[in-house]
Amino acid sequence: MRDIEDEQGRHAEGERRLRVEAEKRLRAMAGVGGEFREGQFEAIAEAVVGGGRLLLVQRTGWGKSLVYFLATRLLRDRGAGPTLLISPLLALMRNQIEMAARIGVRAETMNSSNVGDWDRIERELREDRIDILLISPERLANARFRDRLLGCFVRPEGSGLFVVDEAHCVSDWGHDFRPDYRRIAVTLKRLPADTRILATTATANARVVADVAEQLGERLRIVRGPLERPSLRLQAFEMPDQADRLAWLAERIPHLPGSGIVYCLTVADARRVAAFLKTQGLSALPYFGGLEHERRLEAEAALAANEVKVIAATTALGMGYDKPDLGFVIHFQSPASLVAYYQQVGRAGRALPEAFGVMMVGQEDDDIHEHFMRTSFPEPDDLRVVVGALEAAAEPMSWAMLAGAVNIPPARILLALKALELDGVVAHHASRYARADGQHNWRPDDARRRHVLEIRREERARVLEYARSRRCLMQFLVEELDGRMDEPCGRCASCAGGLLPERTGFFGRRGAAEFLKGQAERIPVKRVWPISRDGRRRSIAEEERPCDGYALSLYNDSGWGRRVGRAKYSAGQFDSALVAAAAEFIERRWLPDPPPEWVAFIPSRGRPMLVRDFAERLAGRLGLPLIEALEKRPDAPPQKEMLNSFRQAENAWRSFGVIEPVPRGPCLLVDDIVDSGWTLTVTAVKLRRAGAGPVHPFALAATGRWA
Repeated sequence: MRDIEDEQGRHAEGERRLRVEAEKRLRAMAGVGGEFREGQFEAIAEAVVGGGRLLLVQRTGWGKSLVYFLATRLLRDRGAGPTLLISPLLALMRNQIEMAARIGVRAETMNSSNVGDWDRIERELREDRIDILLISPERLANARFRDRLLGCFVRPEGSGLFVVDEAHCVSDWGHDFRPDYRRIAVTLKRLPADTRILATTATANARVVADVAEQLGERLRIVRGPLERPSLRLQAFEMPDQADRLAWLAERIPHLPGSGIVYCLTVADARRVAAFLKTQGLSALPYFGGLEHERRLEAEAALAANEVKVIAATTALGMGYDKPDLGFVIHFQSPASLVAYYQQVGRAGRALPEAFGVMMVGQEDDDIHEHFMRTSFPEPDDLRVVVGALEAAAEPMSWAMLAGAVNIPPARILLALKALELDGVVAHHASRYARADGQHNWRPDDARRRHVLEIRREERARVLEYARSRRCLMQFLVEELDGRMDEPCGRCASCAGGLLPERTGFFGRRGAAEFLKGQAERIPVKRVWPISRDGRRRSIAEEERPCDGYALSLYNDSGWGRRVGRAKYSAGQFDSALVAAAAEFIERRWLPDPPPEWVAFIPSRGRPMLVRDFAERLAGRLGLPLIEALEKRPDAPPQKEMLNSFRQAENAWRSFGVIEPVPRGPCLLVDDIVDSGWTLTVTAVKLRRAGAGPVHPFALAATGRWA
């Protein structure tokens, strides 16, 4: 009995000393008054002295990064190896790396934006001069990293901490499943059995937590904190038309506290929202994954310093971004699930007594989410086709060789290859792929994919229920994450009997509608042909390239795009308003240089008069002759059936010919809808070769894929 009491006393004394040490480090970072939030020290202690495996499910802003940074420092002080942290969005962890430095943790990251630093980082890791290395899950696929660097995290005195940030990405039931996260379970098998594991997430319901626990191994302890956000005032409503939503933003945002984020589902919408709010006198910037690195840094800094009122962003500005005084988060379009919504809206009001979270539901949302859902998991037919092509090949195939062999879009080819590699069906070496040995009885798991998509659609339906609900919205959210709230929040639109006015003024709506009608989409010139079957890229001769062109609208948007869709598939003719709008744009806003001297059009076999009639009336408005300069083979396959750039360019080249002679002057080349852009590119090259002057492509609408 005495021995047990002595052991308990030593344990209590050890924990007391650990707490003193941890609090000292905390105050070095946060100042004299710094204190742990409820559960933070206990999680640190579990990681440092518990030596087990911990899944930490805590709300956004609770301070999960503090746990693994402080645990890293305390473990390093005890002679343990460095920490390896897996995170999906390393670019947004700059402020966290700065926080780590304040408590004496030297953090480095290896990602696509700092390739030039990789050799230095590898050297310093071997020299034990780095305390924590942050990598993306894709890095685990790199054989050099696995073979040369994983050993740096293992020590006789104790292995370093293995951290899985945003752990819901491990589970394909999760709202943000990422296939590369499946490499984590394989990597753990290469590490000692007693490796400490800390997995963190803010957005996981019971189904996701169970799946993560299964993949991260036995003995995983799960700690869940409360999910209610006391400062958030929630509101949701349906507003189908984009013009109405733009007007609502312009009318309401000036009266909201501080600065905030407007989340959009597409890059085009992020750009559009930011541009419109600027026209209304608001300081606004766009933010999305493809934005130049320096511009992303500038936007993050401006938001952090409250130098900009609003950032219109895709979810690229999400996990990992930390601004405690964010005053509002508005969704211009509704998210895929309430689990995803909780993660995004939870960025607001972390250190404020009051902040606003508003969700708007648009008429385009379901189509966008259906596309995202279907492209998140490889199609079973894609898997079969890719495996068949690899089996039939005489040698390992590059991605370009596969694109020439199969009629599958590039993103779907890569998705299929990644899934097949993770399943051990395909081997990958030096940018070439081959059928792996073994796994000869492999079959795609069609049933699981259907089940996951079914769950995704159910989650989407819950978003609409939330938007239409009259019960407490915070309770609704918390219960969706399998949490519990005994009482309504008393602050949301349902509890308070209303929050922000949902109606907009007539002049605001009209101004937004006019803005949308003026949002033409640039069609940038293509400079190279698609990668050929031999893996080479050939330039399009400069004297044969088309000029940059324009599409009047985005297909099916609230400007001209919806009118284009109705005319093409219902009316059978593009009306005079579209002709007038196109002529006005070309003559007053675009002003193509050199000015076109004649008009050509893309011929169609399915609707031979549709584009011809529009081009003829447009040419009349512009005072230019219409020349029938192109013809289409009667047996040409439809271009819309070609699903990657290799097939699209090849099919367009075989399908169209030039009716010579053609005028020598500059040409306006007209089509109704631009998708891949290869039809306009190929026909422009053929016109130039036949002697035409510079070719200016123009279309009534661009699809979302192009834009």
